[in-house]
Amino acid sequence: MIDIVKIDPRSKADVKRYIDLPYPLYRDNPNWVPFLRTDVATMLNADKHPFYEHSDAEFFIARRNGEDVARLAMLENKPYNTYHDKRQAQFYHFECVDDFEVAEAIFARGYEWARARGLNQVVGPKGFGPFDGYGILVEGFEHRQMMVMMNYNPPHIPAFMEKLGFRKEVDFVSCNLPPAKFVLPERVHRIAERAANRSGLRVLKFKNKRELRAMGMRVGRVYNDIFINNWEYYPLTDNELDFHINGILMVAVPSMIKVIMHEDDVVGFLFAFPDVSDAIQRSGGRLFPFGIVDLMLELRRSRTVSLNGAGILPAFQGRGGNALLYAEMEKTIKDYNFLHAELTQVAETAVQMRHDLENVGGVPYKNHRVFIRDL
Repeated sequence: MIDIVKIDPRSKADVKRYIDLPYPLYRDNPNWVPFLRTDVATMLNADKHPFYEHSDAEFFIARRNGEDVARLAMLENKPYNTYHDKRQAQFYHFECVDDFEVAEAIFARGYEWARARGLNQVVGPKGFGPFDGYGILVEGFEHRQMMVMMNYNPPHIPAFMEKLGFRKEVDFVSCNLPPAKFVLPERVHRIAERAANRSGLRVLKFKNKRELRAMGMRVGRVYNDIFINNWEYYPLTDNELDFHINGILMVAVPSMIKVIMHEDDVVGFLFAFPDVSDAIQRSGGRLFPFGIVDLMLELRRSRTVSLNGAGILPAFQGRGGNALLYAEMEKTIKDYNFLHAELTQVAETAVQMRHDLENVGGVPYKNHRVFIRDL
C-alpha cells in the first residue's frame, strides 16, 4: 500500500522527515553529497525564502508499509512562466527507492497539483534559484557530485523518468579540467592582454568578504543581463539576488571571485569555489555546532575547485572578454595549486563555451538531464 502525504512546512517533524528521507537511500554511496540541511529547511519556509514572494510550492512524501520511500517538491515559478509564456510546473528534490510504482504514485499526485493550478507541463529537476543545480544525472555515476551545486541520483531514476513519459528538455554537462592539460594557447593570452589595453577591460579582485559583499548587488544585476537568453533564465528580484549573494559568500574565497570591469561598469564575472564536499559528507549536511568549522577549514584544504558561474555581457564577448575569462580560469587553477578542476553544469545550448573548453583540454564527464512531460 502506497500513501502520498502532503507535508506541513510549518511542522518541524514533517520538515525533518522530508530532509531525512534521502539518507538511507545513499548510506553506502561515496559519491552522494547531502544538501545542507539548513538550505532544505529554508526552501520549505515561505517566511525565509524569497521565491515565495512571487511563487508557490508544495512538498510530498510517499509512504509504503509505514516507511517513507520517496519525496517530491512541486513548484510554480510564476515570473519564469510569464517571461517565457509558459504554463509549467517544476519538480525538484525527487528521491525514490528502486520501485517504479512508488515513483508513479508520487508523480501522479504532483500532476494533480499542477493541473489544479491550470499548468500543462511538468519540467525538472529545477529548483528555487540558479545555484540549486539542474537535472537528473544520466552519465557519470562513478564521480562524486560537486557539493550542493548539482544533484546526484542512482541509475534507476532516469529510467523511471522515461517510463513515466518524460522526454529530454536540455542537458547540462560538467567538464573536468585537468590542470596539467588546461593550458591556454599563447594567442588567448595575447587577446586577453589586448582586451585590457584597447577595450579598457580590467579584472577586479577582492581581499575580503566585506569588499565582495559591497559589490554583490551590482554583479547580481549584471547576472540578470548576461544570462537573459538562457533556457533557465527569469529576472531575479533584488531580494532573490541578495539571498543568493549571501549563500555564495558562505563558501566564497574572496580572492577566487573575479569581476570584469569596463571603466566603472561590471560587465562579467568568474565564480570559483573550493570543493568542500568532504566536509559536507562528514557533517551529514549539518552546519551546527561543528560542521561550519570543518567547512571553513576545508575551504583551505581542498585541492579541487568548481568553476560555477562564468559570463560576460554580449557586447564585450567579441572584444576579448571571453579570452580574459579563460585567462582568469587558468590563473585561478594554477595560483591555488588545485589538482582537480571542474566547470560545473554548462548548458548544452552554450555551444561556444563547450567548444572552447574542449579545445583547451576540458573533458565532459558528467551529464545532468532536465526532463519535461506534457499533462
